[in-house]
Amino acid sequence: MSQRERNVRYQKELTGALVLYAIVLVAALTFGQRMAPGVAQTALYVSPMLPFLLAVWVIVRQIRRSDEFVRKTTLEHVAIAAAVTAGWTFTYGFLENAGYPRLSMFTVWPVMGAVWGVLAIASSLRQR
Repeated sequence: MSQRERNVRYQKELTGALVLYAIVLVAALTFGQRMAPGVAQTALYVSPMLPFLLAVWVIVRQIRRSDEFVRKTTLEHVAIAAAVTAGWTFTYGFLENAGYPRLSMFTVWPVMGAVWGVLAIASSLRQR
């Protein structure tokens, strides 16, 4: 199987996992609001993590199928994105002490994902 075929397969698998995540997320948020607080509601609210774990599995498989250069580049991007995100969250934590509004933990992944995406695009453009 060529790298292009692997990438197409990866994109299909990841898209499927993310679509499933979105469906389960909408269902959990819709039905969870109508439920009484308790164990069942909590289980429903965390149920989107099952398709999320499927997406993680798809990503891990793709990295393992990749050659050494792609693995190295991916690791560099993840490490830089994690470092930038850590710097941002620590800085904002100090700003919260200064009276800035508290941010939800839901803001962490979009920052890390955005940095990772920018790095991947920049790397791709540089390699042309």
